[in-house]
Amino acid sequence: MIEARQSKSLYIQVLIAIVIGVALGHFYPTIGEQMNPLAIGFVKLVKMVIAPIIFVTVVVGIGKLSDTSEVGRIGLKAIIYFEVMTTFAMLIGLIVGHVVQPGTGVNADPASLDAKAVAQYTTNAVHQSVPEFLLNIIPDSVVGAFAKGDILPVLFFAVLFGIAVAKLGDRGRAVVRVLDEAGAALFGVINLIMRVAPLGAFGAMAFTVAKYGTESLLQLGYLMFCFYLTCFLFVVICMNLMVRVTGLRLWPLLRYIKEEFFIVLGTSSSEPALPSLMAKLENLGCNRPLVGLVVPLGYAFNLDGTSIYFTMAITFIAQALNIPLSWGDYLLILSVLLLTSKGAAAVTGGGFITLAATLATLNGKVPVAGIVLVLAIDRFMSEVRSVTNLFGNTVATVFVAWWEGQIDLDRARLVLAGKVPAVAAELPRLA
Repeated sequence: MIEARQSKSLYIQVLIAIVIGVALGHFYPTIGEQMNPLAIGFVKLVKMVIAPIIFVTVVVGIGKLSDTSEVGRIGLKAIIYFEVMTTFAMLIGLIVGHVVQPGTGVNADPASLDAKAVAQYTTNAVHQSVPEFLLNIIPDSVVGAFAKGDILPVLFFAVLFGIAVAKLGDRGRAVVRVLDEAGAALFGVINLIMRVAPLGAFGAMAFTVAKYGTESLLQLGYLMFCFYLTCFLFVVICMNLMVRVTGLRLWPLLRYIKEEFFIVLGTSSSEPALPSLMAKLENLGCNRPLVGLVVPLGYAFNLDGTSIYFTMAITFIAQALNIPLSWGDYLLILSVLLLTSKGAAAVTGGGFITLAATLATLNGKVPVAGIVLVLAIDRFMSEVRSVTNLFGNTVATVFVAWWEGQIDLDRARLVLAGKVPAVAAELPRLA
């Protein structure tokens, strides 16, 4: 009961911290900019334990399986789901951008664009081929993968290690028990870190409002409104359909992860919510091995909000520069983004780097320096796309679990009805 009350009050604390942060950044911008270390520190605290949590969760989950071929089947179904939904998200972004035309009337002069303002992104916007992308999943060393905190290399090694442990039989069970205890301790660390989540959200919002102000919102508010509305409609229509297929309902599922929503909203990143999201999905009734595999994969491959942002931002830039795009151009943009978007979550500023890389493939039709037009509001848009990404991965895990028959729907309904406590950061142990 104590943990349930703590979980219930966390989102209220984060919400209050966000409001105070916005007020401080607006009225006292000098002080607000100095609050950024609070946000950076909180995100670093969470990232510190993401790699080991993914490792122990995946290894312990796979170690329980009697049939290791199940791992490949679950992974394949997850990838199919991710590709279908992200493609659909990109198409929606293109259609809305083409029909609504938020950039029309800006009439920006391409010669006046300050390329230096986005040099840090365009310099890193190197087009990545399919072989390079796949090779980067294999870490140079196991230690290096954990040190960098890259999700895919850690997940790759964890899957191999888990399969090896599962094949050891009785000897492997001893390894699983040790790692299970380690996982419980790691989630205990997350419990401690979540207590300072309000400070992280406060620092992030105070810095963002102080740094960028409200002037940029007034100038580019129409694009932001269109983007927010598109993400909302994607959730209530597309995500709602996926949830309905499983036999559950959208709004109870949204309420269930409200703490994670506010953490993401405050920090403009979905990574701080990853550990507690995994624990909540297990508590919901999804099978533990499946959660440990699908959620980390989703953080790299299933970026619904980011996909919408990419296509809407590109159409906005083209319209603002009075550059007409044909449907052939749209098809090229979509094709390129299907590859480049998969690296958007790998590094800080990855969204902007991916945007620059995509524009660079259009044979100069839309100048890469055009991304300076959306630089001022990128931070404000990142909050909504991160929230959309979070819910997209929640729905993806529930859907794949239903597809695999690895979700206890009766328990899920009880949890979503509030009849079973929602424990935000406690890892269930093996029986």
